[in-house]
Amino acid sequence: MKEDRMTPAKDILSGLLVYTLKQSPYSSHSRLLDLLPTEGGGSRVLDVGCGDGYIGRLLTARGYRVTGVERPGGYTAAFPRDVELVEADLDAGLPRIDGRYMYIVCADILEHLKDPARLLRQLVPLLEPEGVLVASLPNSGNLYFRLNILFGRFPEHDKGLFDRTHLHFFMLDGWRNLLAAAGYHMVRLEPTGIPVGLAVPSWQGSPLIAAAEWISFQLARMWKRLFAYQFVVTAYPERVL
Repeated sequence: MKEDRMTPAKDILSGLLVYTLKQSPYSSHSRLLDLLPTEGGGSRVLDVGCGDGYIGRLLTARGYRVTGVERPGGYTAAFPRDVELVEADLDAGLPRIDGRYMYIVCADILEHLKDPARLLRQLVPLLEPEGVLVASLPNSGNLYFRLNILFGRFPEHDKGLFDRTHLHFFMLDGWRNLLAAAGYHMVRLEPTGIPVGLAVPSWQGSPLIAAAEWISFQLARMWKRLFAYQFVVTAYPERVL
């Protein structure tokens, strides 16, 4: 466990981190948090690829005991002190983590890994017998993604569906197959809408953006494969079914 949470000077300001909490009620973070009980009651959560601990901070406020796993330099001095921090390069494998967890959260991390199936298999022994994996996964079948490809474009963005650090570009069936290959069965699937506010930050929070995000979410609910921006899934290891 990392005790000294001071990071190099270039990482001290949280504003330098690309990934932050998505606060829209239709975002992957909001949808993921909705899948966990509002009262933690001391249940343990492992937040894999936790970034600056923004999800862990919200979960500890609900009464969960949270352990976050993040690479060196992937967090700042603002990391919440009531979240246990384990430093690890997940591409090198999961480090030794003691105990078991009722919930393991993989929020926007699997698509960044060289071998996400290996990590998923390593997480199985860390789940309680009734424990559950909750993950948010980008949808490369989204209409925006398809149109870019149709017109011969493959942009490289700092984040989003064309995040330059993504190594895997799966549609729904691809994510199902990945989870199955790692020994999980997907039991619940929730879509997210396009985060319009992130594309127009100066208007974020306005009634127009709120309406646009609501419409995007309703479309995603009706036709997940085409309009979902991300999938938020709940999965159990096959051994508990």
